[in-house]
Amino acid sequence: MRILLDTRPLRHAPYRRLWTSTIVTAVGSQFTQVAVPKQIYDLTGSSAWVGIASATGLVPLIVFSLWGGAIADTVDRRKLLLATNTGMALLLIVFWLQSALAVNSIWLLLALVAVQAALFGMNMPARSASVARLVPASELPAAVALNSTVMQGGWIVGPLLAGALIPVLGLPTLYLLDAIALSAVLWAVWKLPPLPPLGGEVRRAGLRDVLAGFHYLATHRLLLVAFLCDIIAMVFGLPRALFPELADTAYPGVPEDFALGLLFAAIPIGALLGGLLSGTFSHIHKHGLMVVLSVCAWGVAIVGFGLSTSIWVGVSFLALAGVADMVSMVFRGTILQAAATDDMRGRMQGVHTVVVTGGPRVADLLHGVASPVIGASAAVWGGGVLVIVLTVLLALAVPAFLAYRGE
Repeated sequence: MRILLDTRPLRHAPYRRLWTSTIVTAVGSQFTQVAVPKQIYDLTGSSAWVGIASATGLVPLIVFSLWGGAIADTVDRRKLLLATNTGMALLLIVFWLQSALAVNSIWLLLALVAVQAALFGMNMPARSASVARLVPASELPAAVALNSTVMQGGWIVGPLLAGALIPVLGLPTLYLLDAIALSAVLWAVWKLPPLPPLGGEVRRAGLRDVLAGFHYLATHRLLLVAFLCDIIAMVFGLPRALFPELADTAYPGVPEDFALGLLFAAIPIGALLGGLLSGTFSHIHKHGLMVVLSVCAWGVAIVGFGLSTSIWVGVSFLALAGVADMVSMVFRGTILQAAATDDMRGRMQGVHTVVVTGGPRVADLLHGVASPVIGASAAVWGGGVLVIVLTVLLALAVPAFLAYRGE
């Protein structure tokens, strides 16, 4: 446990069920993550449209993540998870039908992306905030690492399977397989114990609860800086909107679908390797310093990817970025779980959902628009340089974050 993956949280049955279901859904969700940009690029031939489609979900993601976080602090989180997971499964059936029937409507796809973002925004704060209720506080870093590792494993297998299955089963089937995978989540959530507010008061969440979350965040600088580090890394340093274009044009002689699968899987491969050695994380107490160092390392790796001309060199740099992302993810996640009280944990996880999923959507838009202007390669490595510079400036501006030590 001092070096390899720390599995102590799996001794607790409710957490173990939730974690096990994540293995299946982590793979299934990636089918949709590959299918949507692939379908849009096939319809339009434009990376800009891929970026626009991703950004379409940004507003509903922000609104419903913040509102969903407030709801998660005022109702039984188990019931909220059951409702939102059911909604996402039904929506994926609609994704499947529009693709299988060859509707070929970019506007319908944009609408479905927006609804999916809203449901995801309602779901994730409750799911993330539940972890601290299922394991002891001393095992939080290990639980965060386990969650992140299994997700990264799914993000490796999912894109590779998607790239292999598209020529065999067709793109529409990917949506259907994702819907089936969500049944594992419904089973796991059904088996969870009730998770009402610790104070016992179940009530409707309103605007006042959302604003209280912002006030709480504004007065806790440690949480605020942790969010800013992730925003910098994701917005400027995640060039996934350019993956279809790079797979099509940047690597002559490499089959497009194969290259696309490799690019989507590379970062999760590195993150999985980092997660398998996450036993070391439980013994590191300089959490703030580790976040800053890992985000800078992410920026360096993205610069290397942007300058590479070989698919294998590029994939190697993306894998190194994945290792850095895992380190950042674990220590940021631990800070957010430990530093927030349970009555605010849902709202903080709502903000976290906005950052970790909204940031990449902004990145998709920025990279998609920048590529026709300065070229895909420059858009990638230029973003990596910005990550390094902005992270260093932030660390120098708030030295207390560098000095923060987790218990």
